[in-house]
Amino acid sequence: MDTQKVWFVTGASQGLGLSLVKQLLEQGHRVAATSRSAEALRKAVGTGSAALLPLAVDLKTEASVEQAVARTISQFGRIDVVVNNAGYGLAGSIEELTDEEVRASFDVNVFGSLNVIRQVMPYLRKQRSGHIFNISSIAGFFGSFPGWGIYCATKFAVEGLSESLAAEVKPFGVKVTVVAPGYFRTNFLTSNSLNVPRHPIEDYREVRASQEMHQHQLNGNQAGDPEKAVAAIIRVAAAPNPPLHLFLGQDAHDLAHGKIAAVQQDLETWRAVGTATALVEEPVDSSPGSSFK
Repeated sequence: MDTQKVWFVTGASQGLGLSLVKQLLEQGHRVAATSRSAEALRKAVGTGSAALLPLAVDLKTEASVEQAVARTISQFGRIDVVVNNAGYGLAGSIEELTDEEVRASFDVNVFGSLNVIRQVMPYLRKQRSGHIFNISSIAGFFGSFPGWGIYCATKFAVEGLSESLAAEVKPFGVKVTVVAPGYFRTNFLTSNSLNVPRHPIEDYREVRASQEMHQHQLNGNQAGDPEKAVAAIIRVAAAPNPPLHLFLGQDAHDLAHGKIAAVQQDLETWRAVGTATALVEEPVDSSPGSSFK
C-alpha cells in the first residue's frame, strides 16, 4: 500500500500547522497548505518543493475554500487527509465580549472548518476514502476555565460536529478524528493568536488573573512539544482503526479524566431526580360499566 498521501492543512504558517507541514514534507507526503498569505507560508516552510502547494485562503469565504480545494485536486489528483487546524484563542468573560468579537471567533474556529468539510466531502465520497482531522482543544471537552467561555464554546462545537460527521461519513469509508491538545509550546498565547477583550470589566478578577497567567507566565513555558504532537497525528493518520477522540498531552489526559469522573459523580448523585421524569400512564379501568358515567 502506498503510504505517501496528499494532505490538506489549514492554518499552516505557524504553530502546530507549520510543524505538521514540515514533517509531512520530510516524510515524502504531498501537502496543500493554507494561510492568509501564500508568500508568508513559503517563507515559513522554507522550501520550494514541488510537493508543497501553498495557498492563500480566506477560510471564512466558502468560494475561497472551494478554489483552494479545486487547485489541490488539479495539482495532486486527490486529497487523502484533511487537517482543520486554523483557529485562534479568545480570552474574556462572556459578559464583556461583544457580539462582534464572539461571531468573529466562531467564523474562524467553527465555520472555517465547516467550509472546508463541505468542499472536500464530494471528493472523499467519490474516492470512498479519506481522513478528516478537526483540531479542537482540551477546552472543547473541559470548560471550567474562567475567561475562556467563548473559546470553549467554539471548541465544544468542533467536538460535537466531529462526532456527528464521523457517523455521517462512515458509510463512505471516510474517518474522522477530533484532536484535543493541552498546552503546547507554540505561539498560540502570543498577541498574534490570542485576542483579548476590547472592553474589559475589571470586576472579573479571576478572568483577569487567568488572562495574565496565560499571556505572561504560561506563554513560552508550556510542557508540550509541538513536534511530538504532530508526529502523533501523522501516526494516527496511518492507523487502520484511528480513534474518534485523540487527546494530546498529559495535561489534556488529566483534565479529561477529571471531567469524566465529575460527570459520573453527578450522574450517580442525582440519578433518582434525573430519571424520575417518565410519563406515568393512568391505569385503564376495564370493569363492567366503567365507560358509563
